[in-house]
Amino acid sequence: QVQLAESGGGLVQTGGSLRLSCAVSPSFFSINAMSWYRQVPGKQRSLVASITNSGNTNYADSVEGRFTISRDNAKNTVSLHMNDLRLEDTAVYYCNAEIGTTYYGGTFYAGGTVYWGEGTLVTVSS
Repeated sequence: QVQLAESGGGLVQTGGSLRLSCAVSPSFFSINAMSWYRQVPGKQRSLVASITNSGNTNYADSVEGRFTISRDNAKNTVSLHMNDLRLEDTAVYYCNAEIGTTYYGGTFYAGGTVYWGEGTLVTVSS
């Protein structure tokens, strides 16, 4: 079973920085796109940033220039570096990963399924 584990959330003051990380296990899976979403109570989960397996990135307008998404394909990890944090960045942040077609240990795994982590809370205070 694929699992995603996020880390790095916490409390930070406005203007500060945080780094979120997410690891996909088992690590033998091929991963297509990896993304970070966030959600506040009463609102839908929204895309923060995404990155393809070739490194192409996409950002929400609200974080463009402040957040940077990166990934380590060898370790199946994705990170989100968040700078100049604002009050409105407060949310639960979720990573997701789309599993690619994988053949490992004599077993074929079809690609296309998207898995989610359980989320990590980021709180920005004034």
